[in-house]
Amino acid sequence: MTRKQKKTLVRIIVSFVILAGEMIYFRLFSGGEGEGAFNAVQLIAYLIPYFIIGYDILRKAFLGVIHLQFFDECFLMTIATIGAFVTGEYAEGTAVMLFYQVGELFQSCAVSKSRRSISELMDIRPDYANIENEQGELSKVSPEEVHPGDIIAVKPGEKIPLDGTVIGGTSSADTSALTGESLPRDIAPGDDVISGCINLTGIIRVKVTKDFGCSTVSKILELVENSREKKSVSENFISSFSRVYTPAVVFGAIALALIPPFFDSMNFMKWIYRAMTFLVISCPCALVISIPLSFFSGLGGAAKKGVLIKGSNYLEALAKAGVMVFDKTGTLTKGSFEVTKIIPQKGFSEDEILKAAALAESYSDHPIALSLKEAFEKRSGQSVSLKPDDVSERAGFGVYAEIEGRKILAGNLKLMNAENISLPENTESGSTAVHIAIDKVYAGCLTLADTPKDGAAQALKRLREMGVRHTVMLTGDSKAAADSVAGMLGIDEVHAGLLPGDKVDVLEELLTKKQSGETLVFTGDGINDAPVLTRADIGIAMGAMGSDAAIEAADIVLMDDNPKKIADAIAISRKTLFIARQNTFFAIGVKLLVLILGALGAANMWAAVFADVGVAVLAILNAMRARNSG
Repeated sequence: MTRKQKKTLVRIIVSFVILAGEMIYFRLFSGGEGEGAFNAVQLIAYLIPYFIIGYDILRKAFLGVIHLQFFDECFLMTIATIGAFVTGEYAEGTAVMLFYQVGELFQSCAVSKSRRSISELMDIRPDYANIENEQGELSKVSPEEVHPGDIIAVKPGEKIPLDGTVIGGTSSADTSALTGESLPRDIAPGDDVISGCINLTGIIRVKVTKDFGCSTVSKILELVENSREKKSVSENFISSFSRVYTPAVVFGAIALALIPPFFDSMNFMKWIYRAMTFLVISCPCALVISIPLSFFSGLGGAAKKGVLIKGSNYLEALAKAGVMVFDKTGTLTKGSFEVTKIIPQKGFSEDEILKAAALAESYSDHPIALSLKEAFEKRSGQSVSLKPDDVSERAGFGVYAEIEGRKILAGNLKLMNAENISLPENTESGSTAVHIAIDKVYAGCLTLADTPKDGAAQALKRLREMGVRHTVMLTGDSKAAADSVAGMLGIDEVHAGLLPGDKVDVLEELLTKKQSGETLVFTGDGINDAPVLTRADIGIAMGAMGSDAAIEAADIVLMDDNPKKIADAIAISRKTLFIARQNTFFAIGVKLLVLILGALGAANMWAAVFADVGVAVLAILNAMRARNSG
């Protein structure tokens, strides 16, 4: 609880004790509120707790009148409570102000609690960086002073201040502030690290790859700050509604106080009391507070799970997701190849052609070459130690190598045809097939695949269970590779062999086919996905490994690249929207009922207090449930 909140709580307690004591005293020893001189004593007595609890509300109302901006909650509370005092309802007037402040305290505490999840992200901002000079000495500098190419050291317990690549030391990193995952990640030389994580166990040396302004932590903080400025349709409606509603109820109360007395024996006090009750009931704080708080709680709940949503408008639109469109590589698949099948020809074994492929590719750092070497080492338990005596690469074809007097060709079908290698029928022709020839004889082939991410299939299944109508995959990969992944994941529609411009064209076509009222969501991670992320109704970027351009263009960022988080984000958005609607219907329904009863004289000021403060407190507590969505 903040200092201001504690101060308000003390005022509430003091005012409540004084008010309760006065009510008991006057009820027991005066037989009611009485008339004449004793009435003045009660007026003075009740003004003490009234001013203790309400002086700030009175001040805001007074300043609002001076600046001609008086149609707000403070103005309504002020004229309603003053009206109660004018009609002799001193206890009720003080109680209205007291319970209004109770509602305000609930709101303040609720907002603080919701803000905490987002504020925790602010703690990822690094205070300094340990930069290493030419002599190997360390000095603390501001992260803004470090540039790409500089070497920094990160000690155990320190935040990694900038994005970079580990060049020395091993450790583990706590990424929970960014990804919501509690399990630390092991880091070793060659691994990329992102700013904002906490180094846990060992000293690591990191070669910086980005300026601080372009680093992950800087971009996240910028997203968090900007998210508060983008309001949902519901929030904008409530703001517009309040601007019209508040003046309307003020003039309605004036009419209720002045017109009916002419038809009721000029009983002005009776109708002024009803008008003041009408004003208290009509105060829109339940709506004005709970609707934005519902969305703010939803944003906070998403942040806890490692999902950064750039504004309430995107949170609201995501609830209507009906068409989900995905990039393939890096989004649904790991972006790294694995050997899935070895097909030897007669006279050759699987081990023989796998070894030949790994040796031929031993000098290459191409993803396919790395996967071949990894498969050999995993299968044989040995490292690729033997190097070719002679090796050359022909771009777009493959590799020529000579190993222990044997000539090996490793590449695609074009290489085999160029070297006049005789091929059997039904030879694998996919773009991820590596064909091997040894001494001019075709030995067989290996097929590789970019395998789906762990949990991708479950993520797609959950999306379908949540009512997503249609799933689509867009990729620049071959149709065979795309169909294989789509089959494993259960994707409804596949478009393969696409250039970045082609993806936009396909998306435009999908947008024309979507159903009325539903949202088309695109998820991608590469720089070539930025145009599609921008064009979709909602763009989701894989943040931890995604490109800067994709993160900049997206409306939602998943911090740990886990496709399961897409379903989490949709669940959060739907629960948040449901809670916001619950609060809207509940607040309006109760207020309309009590307004009618108040105008007819069937509801007194205490009922008005419930219709205002009671409904607001219940709506606030309901809004807080959005923090635990997903």
